[in-house]
This record gives sequence, C-alpha cells and structure tokens, in this order.
Amino acid sequence: MNKIKQSKPLFYLIIFISVFIIISFRFLPPPDGLNQSAMAVIGTFLGVLILWLTISIDWPSLLCILSLGTISGLDFKSMFSVSFGSDTFIFLLCTFICTYALSKTSLIKRVALWFISNKLAKKGPWWFTMLFFFSVIFLGMFISPSVLFVVLLPILEEIYQIAKIEKGSKLGAMLMMGLAFCVSISSGMTPIAHIFPIISLGICEQISGITINYGSYMAIAIPIGIILTILMILIFKFVLRPNMSKLKDINLDEIKCKLPKNSKSDYWILGIFIFTVILWVLPSLLQNICNEFYTLLNGYGTAFPAIIGVILLCIIKFDNKPLVSISDACKNGVPFSSLIMCAGTLALGSAMTNENIGLKNFLVDSISNALESNPLSLFVLFLIFIVWETIQTNLSSNMVTATVVTTVAVPILLATGSTEFVLISAVAIGMLSSFAFVTSPSMPHIAISCSSNYTNTKQIFLYGSFLAILAIILTISLGLGIGIVIF
Repeated sequence: MNKIKQSKPLFYLIIFISVFIIISFRFLPPPDGLNQSAMAVIGTFLGVLILWLTISIDWPSLLCILSLGTISGLDFKSMFSVSFGSDTFIFLLCTFICTYALSKTSLIKRVALWFISNKLAKKGPWWFTMLFFFSVIFLGMFISPSVLFVVLLPILEEIYQIAKIEKGSKLGAMLMMGLAFCVSISSGMTPIAHIFPIISLGICEQISGITINYGSYMAIAIPIGIILTILMILIFKFVLRPNMSKLKDINLDEIKCKLPKNSKSDYWILGIFIFTVILWVLPSLLQNICNEFYTLLNGYGTAFPAIIGVILLCIIKFDNKPLVSISDACKNGVPFSSLIMCAGTLALGSAMTNENIGLKNFLVDSISNALESNPLSLFVLFLIFIVWETIQTNLSSNMVTATVVTTVAVPILLATGSTEFVLISAVAIGMLSSFAFVTSPSMPHIAISCSSNYTNTKQIFLYGSFLAILAIILTISLGLGIGIVIF
C-alpha cells in the first residue's frame, strides 16, 4: 500500500507522537497483572503501528527492534535472533532469490501462453478467458504478486492489440480486473514467495508455539482460491456481461514469436525451483506414510529447502555465469522493506509471548474471565476476525493488517482453549491479507490496473467488493470445515 503523503511538519509530528508513545508507556503505572516491561512492549507496538500505517514499514520496524532490545527482560541478542536470524526471515530472503531467478527466464510467459493457446482455449472466448485467469492462478501460487503482474501485463497488452480491444470496453475491463484479482487471490493460496501468509503463520507460531506446515495451509487456501476464481468468472459473465466476439479465433503466434528460445539454464532454474517446492510440500505428504523421514525433513525447517535452492543456483554455471547472482537478486528481486518489517513483526511477537514480560498470560487470563461472564461462540469470534481482516487489508497495509489481526486473534482464541480455531484463524488471516482487490491502495498491481484506462476505480471497487464478500463466505464455510478436519 502507498503511505499517506505528509507535509514536512506533519511528517515530523507523526514521528514525535509515535516516539512519545513508545517512551511514555515505559513510565505509565501498569494495571494489576502486568509489569512495567509489558507496558513498554505495548507502547512500542502502538507507536510503531502509527508509523507503519502512515509513514513507512521499513525503518519503523528497525525502531521496533531497537525499542524492544532496551526493555527489561528482553535483550538485543534475543531480538536479533528471533527477527533477522529467524527461520522465517532466511526462508523469505532465499525464496525471493529463487523466484527472481525464475522471473528472469521466459518460462513464466511460456506457461501462461500454453494455457491460452491450447485446444481447449480455442473452443470459445470464455474458454480462452477462463484459462488465461487460471494461468495466473497457477503461476501465482509460486511467484510473488508484484513480479507476476509485471511479467504477465505485457502479454495482456499484446492480447489487447491483437484482438483490437478498446480502452473502456467491458471486455478490456474484465481482462484487466481478472488479471489483477487473480494475482491477489493466488498470492494467498500458498506461503511460497508470499510474505503475508508467512507473517501470520510466524506470529501464530511465536504466540502459540505451534507450527503450521505448508501442506496444511495449502489444503485450506487452494480450494478457496480456486472456487473464488470460478465465482469471479461467473460474476463477469452474468453481471458484467462483456461482448466476447473479439476473442473469437484470436491468434497468439505473434506473441510466441517474440519470446526468446528456452536455454539450458532456463530449464535448470525451473528444475531447481520445482525441487525446492517439493522439499517444502513433501514432509506434510509423508507424515502418515513415513513418519521418520517426515520428522527428519520437517525438523530442518522451511528455510532449509530455500537455502539449498539458492546454493544450487549460485554454483551451477552456464557460459561461465551462475544461474543467479545473489548481488543482482538482492538489488532487483528482494523487497527488503517487506523483509525488514517481517523481522520487526517477529521480534514483536516474541516479545509479547516472552515469559519475563507476562503479556501473553495476562491477555489469556483477562480474556478467559471476560468470556466466562459474557461468552461468545467460537464461530462469532472467528467471524469477527475474518471480517476485520478482509476490510482492513483492502484499506490499509496488508503486512500491518496481517500483523495486527494475528497478534490480537491468536491469544484471544487461545483463551477459549480451542487450538483448532487458533490454527484455522492464522491460515485464514494469512490468506485473506492477500485477498486485497477492492481499493487502489490495497495492492500496487490494483493501483496500476485502476490507472490503466481499461478499467477504473469504480469497477475495481464494485467487483472487488463482490469478491471480498464471497471470500468471507468461503472462509467461514469451506475453510472452517477443512480446517477442523485437518487440525
């Protein structure tokens, strides 16, 4: 999300207020059950949250770690260990390097073109459209949303030119909205190269002590994403009702001819990436078949396969050049602002659950007492968090949303004694934080779509709202049902 533009005086006023909150909470008298260190953690969270929402996500995250490291009961060594030294941080860094290498090949475009140029796509305009959208979904499960949109947008623009689709037409709007919406949907379907689910799962592990493997996450998120995409297509067909005649007998040979030939290095990059993904997913598939192997591989953590992938990409050379250069990937393919915020949120989650701070036990005891006097069903609590998540992620920073909602939801649901709902909520929050497609500030690719002149802010808001409502319904029905079976 683009941060709010401020004048210089307002910029420094916000910083002053945030720092004042961080410092002043260290001297406020704590309520019964809390100590002074817990108040300092709360003040850090509130002060940094203001900065995250209004100014930036990177340096305020460093301020968060700095502040936490000076609190009694915590120290810099432990904060660095759970942030920059965490399994999650290394996983994301190495995954971004792997996906950057893949994005530099022509394979992503070739896969997309295969979807829309096969015999099934030639059966009619709606088959072509459906397969185009599902090519985005398939690729988006393994590629970061910003990279995927930038790679596939030129293909869509070529389709516009070949089919002579005008700006402002319903058909042009449908294809642009569909591309943008599918990029958002696919980014919530797996944690691979997607930072929002990783943040939610990481905070859940920090607070509850329970690890959610990627297989379990995808078992919930992938069916929801596929069904949501099908419903999106049906909405386009029966509500938007574009004239599809220009997509009849569309010839994509011109686009194919422009693609460079696949090289051996391209195939090696693809093979290494597939191998890495298999290592991520394999443990959850083998848990009930070969528990010893599952325990061994799962014990290495999620960063292990990504590190292997990066090492292989660096040591295998063609024409005396490695498949990927880490320095080049870090300059062009690694979103360090997001990584730094991830480190900050992990440090914050660790501080909130630290036994010396006592904040977790205070929250659990307080919420448990409140639920006893005024009980809410688990379903109502779950619904509240899901609706909150969906609304906020479409209006503010997705990373901040995933951080705040998970940080609040997990201890409250832990207080109910239902581990299943804790894990399902973490998955749902991580997934829905990516389902941002209602307003232009929600995601960079949504903003680009709104300014493309093929669609506009009004259309994005209308059809994005339809999808957001459907996402909530699918999450509380299908997602909840699958989650209860899995967990």
